[in-house]
Amino acid sequence: MTRRIPTGWLLPAALLSSLFLAACGGERQAPADGDPAAAIKVNTPAQIAQESAENYDDNLNGLITGKTLKRWKDNWEQERPAGITGKLVIFQQAQGVAGKRFIKPDNDNVFTYREAEWRESRSNGVIEIEGIVLSGAKVDQLLRRYAIDPRKDLIVCAQGVGGGSNAMNMGRCWYTFRYWGVDSRHLAILDGGNDYLSGAWTAADFSDSASPVINRALASVKDLPADNTALQATFVDLINVLPVVDQNVRNDGVFLWDGRSLDQYSAGESSEAGTPLADYTKSFQNGGSRQGHPRGGVQLNWTNLMINGGTGGLFKPKAELRNYLQGGTDAAGKGFVDGSYQLLGAGNAYQAGDTVYLWCETAARAAVANLVSAVILGLPTRLYDGSMIEWNSLTATVDKDGNPLLPADSPWRTDELSFFKLNQPGNIASRTSEGVLPRIRDAYAASADAIIKADKAYKQPATGGSGGSDGGSGGGGGGVVLPPNPCGG
Repeated sequence: MTRRIPTGWLLPAALLSSLFLAACGGERQAPADGDPAAAIKVNTPAQIAQESAENYDDNLNGLITGKTLKRWKDNWEQERPAGITGKLVIFQQAQGVAGKRFIKPDNDNVFTYREAEWRESRSNGVIEIEGIVLSGAKVDQLLRRYAIDPRKDLIVCAQGVGGGSNAMNMGRCWYTFRYWGVDSRHLAILDGGNDYLSGAWTAADFSDSASPVINRALASVKDLPADNTALQATFVDLINVLPVVDQNVRNDGVFLWDGRSLDQYSAGESSEAGTPLADYTKSFQNGGSRQGHPRGGVQLNWTNLMINGGTGGLFKPKAELRNYLQGGTDAAGKGFVDGSYQLLGAGNAYQAGDTVYLWCETAARAAVANLVSAVILGLPTRLYDGSMIEWNSLTATVDKDGNPLLPADSPWRTDELSFFKLNQPGNIASRTSEGVLPRIRDAYAASADAIIKADKAYKQPATGGSGGSDGGSGGGGGGVVLPPNPCGG
């Protein structure tokens, strides 16, 4: 598999791999006397991305096939990829169909779990969102629960039953681990649900039971010498790259991808069928105040990225996915469209050097598109984690009880930066009486990157990380090296 090798490390890789936390308790290992602690490298989106082989069977990380996974699980000690010295840990997002509930573990070298909780409620200082990337403490709890050492083990995010929410959660699984610094060589996603796995899979390859919980702390995300927070884009990051008109601009260095359906992108003015909705409010989700898209965004529904719209959970061949990003269309005539609801056309979509910004309603569907962009095609990619549920809440209107969502003089309004249609007042969820998220926390906050700053600080609490400015919350600037804090506290 083709990989981008980060540059700019202060220490040789061989030395870095031997460094552990000193005197930090639990069962995490300490460094040898005299060894300096690892420094943290802040990676750019280009450095975080990795590119798949044309034949997915050839991948040893990123997108792997059932053929590869079967070879691994049948003889892990002999078949594991070079550089992997620990276990194979498989996270299914759901149980498979009867007779294929779990990919069979041996509970010695190969472990399989069901785990689909990849979100938590977090506030960026302005607004609290229900489903944002897990905090460092939550990921460390997960590493402890399943006794994972991501410096040694290979983690595979699988679907169980292919497609739909399981494909989305698989994308969130990859996003969570990669965001928190897991090396791409230690992280994979599995193409297809359990009943669509390629290769000589039989009933003997499955189990009705998952592996037992171990609950042993072997490592922390603080041990991983990479800051990949640039993988996440805040709403301010998105604001800072929007064009001044609602048009696809080809020479601005960004590609703004809306992974929702066309009816949501267009606020009902068009649809996947090519016709307007009789009631445009049918495109609204989550009691949102408005529907539409940020200026300059272009649309391609995530279902186009998978075979048969996602049934079975298999991704389309790389060449077909590349064709979409080049502005081409598939056999059904589907391709990227702009705010005029017309196809972009060949050569008018992604441009070499662009950074892809991705969103949907809640960053679930976009998490699948994120896998295509960042893992299969290897493009610099940032997932707008708040997505449209956040974006459409940052508006100067009122909920169904007459309570204002955001004051008209708030500096964080996004309605002025969007094409949109307002929801009917009676349809807008009450963020106050119903306790619905997202909820405005501070309409006049000094910055909106509290999550990124907190996550950087969790990795390097002695310095508070390298939190960016109000709009620079992505942690870009590859080559920045932060001083170490071996015990993380």
